[in-house]
Amino acid sequence: MLSRWDRLAARDRVWLEDGGLIMGFTTHKDWVAVDRDHVWHPYSAIGADLAVFPVQSAHGVRLRLADGRELIDGMSSWWSAIHGYNHPQLNSALEKQLADMAHIMFGGLTHRPAVELAQRLVALTPDLLQTVFFSDSGSVAVEVAMKMAIQYWAAKGEGVKQRFLTIRHGYHGDTLGAMSVCDPATGMHSLFSASLPQQVFVAAPECPFAAPSCEADSQAMAAALQEQAGEIAAVILEPIVQGAGGMRFYSADYLRRVRGLCNQHNVLLIADEIATGFGRTGKLFACEHAGITPDILCLGKALTGGYLTLAATLTTYDVSHTIAGAAPGLFMHGPTFMANPLACATALASIELLLESPWQARVLRIEKGLHDGLEPCRELDHVSDVRVLGAIGVVELTLALDMKTVQPAFVEQGVWVRPFGRLVYLMPPFVIEDEDLRILTGAVVSVVRRLNEVSGRLAPLSA
Repeated sequence: MLSRWDRLAARDRVWLEDGGLIMGFTTHKDWVAVDRDHVWHPYSAIGADLAVFPVQSAHGVRLRLADGRELIDGMSSWWSAIHGYNHPQLNSALEKQLADMAHIMFGGLTHRPAVELAQRLVALTPDLLQTVFFSDSGSVAVEVAMKMAIQYWAAKGEGVKQRFLTIRHGYHGDTLGAMSVCDPATGMHSLFSASLPQQVFVAAPECPFAAPSCEADSQAMAAALQEQAGEIAAVILEPIVQGAGGMRFYSADYLRRVRGLCNQHNVLLIADEIATGFGRTGKLFACEHAGITPDILCLGKALTGGYLTLAATLTTYDVSHTIAGAAPGLFMHGPTFMANPLACATALASIELLLESPWQARVLRIEKGLHDGLEPCRELDHVSDVRVLGAIGVVELTLALDMKTVQPAFVEQGVWVRPFGRLVYLMPPFVIEDEDLRILTGAVVSVVRRLNEVSGRLAPLSA
């Protein structure tokens, strides 16, 4: 019987190089076939009948496929690549750090990139946020925030405060704690509901971003805190923009009211700015729209400009010193790759690149381009809403999309757009030019216009 290696070698081309046995592929179709049989993708199944598109390289706002086609990226690689791809300043920072060290453990050791990055994040965020915990991803940053809140109250002798209060339509990540504060009904994690901590959910605000008042919306939050504050460690929410839970924008007044309610009922406030941090909404951080300071702030995605995975959880001296002042006298979390030097150095370069650029003018220009370009979708019967805020554009449909037909249709248009559910949305890199933005929005209009109003599939091109 052939070994697993022999079976692979028989299927793929194998050659000797420098005395070692190396597996290779004759064409990109070969490695896509191996991908299909062996590689998990986000929210996918092994062997699924869904197209994946092999990328050979990326530069600026374009992804170059292995077959030579180029796609304008409308996703910023899930909202992280705000400077586009292959940026010389970020490449240089990575290469320079690589010459010193790629990684060292952060337990008992430290290094300059981590300290400088912490210093920069403290300077950029509200004054009360003074301490920084680095982790590997946005989901872990949320886990860290939740553990901080629980340990804070335990250190104060209020260990019964173990639960979290949040609003529906939220998304905070895919790890167990983060899943527990994602929407339990419309979210992606109902399969695991029996294994998750049971949190407290209230209706999400209905007042839109520009609305001046949200008193009615905040009544559900106020009632929940009035009844259950004694067991609530923190309120956690995505400020201003709810991301993967529905791409909803809500009033800054609501966020101000929640901050006030948390103060009134002695509950911490966690702001999940994994998606909104670093300029995406037109402010450096979405909390700035409301002028509030959370007790704990989660950052990720655009932190390194999309180069490497890194996240940060910032908190106050009150939280960090309270945790340190009670048994066991330390915060109980410590990732292996915490504060990876390559990631920290790249994050420093990304932040510098952002702040030295006219990023606010760019986001305003993108906002206008998205508004003008997506507006024709509003006339379509199967479109329920078109909304734009900063460098985020959303077309909400009345029907669920069929990804088997919709995703390839965008590729045929020469753009990379990754819809989900009933939503087609754009979050392009900040460096996108007007003409590329017009192509992106034009592709969205074209594909949405062709959608069958009943099935969500695409009508023929001649339709």
